[in-house]
Amino acid sequence: MQVDFYQLSRDPAEAVIPSIARRILEDGGRLLVVSSRRDQLDRISRGLWSAGPDTYLANDHADAPLPEAQPILLADACAPANGARHVALADGHWRDEALDYERAFYFFDDETIGEARNAWRALSKAEGVTPRFWKQDGGKWRQGP
Repeated sequence: MQVDFYQLSRDPAEAVIPSIARRILEDGGRLLVVSSRRDQLDRISRGLWSAGPDTYLANDHADAPLPEAQPILLADACAPANGARHVALADGHWRDEALDYERAFYFFDDETIGEARNAWRALSKAEGVTPRFWKQDGGKWRQGP
């Protein structure tokens, strides 16, 4: 199980998730995006619908009709009603339920860096978990410490 830690310094999660979602969908996967903040999920939804010229990434909230039909589901809990095997934790809060997925994307910023450090320490020692760290470098992401 892989957990990708994304330290947000320039762009918010709302701006980063669409590119990750696009890659997951291109590979035939589904994504669950989790945040305890409905306003953040609404911004992520708008970003997915306008992911680029001539493209959109279909999505809806878990409380909408037919959540199982959505390739990208937006929710406040790690319950994959759409059969997702990938989860994005957008609000900076780690949830152990994310370990039930094949891959987790954990987005955090300066306000939630303490929680991210605690999660990194715990997951680095967990059997079967491979944590990776990503940091924004200008407009690109680079892996490293």
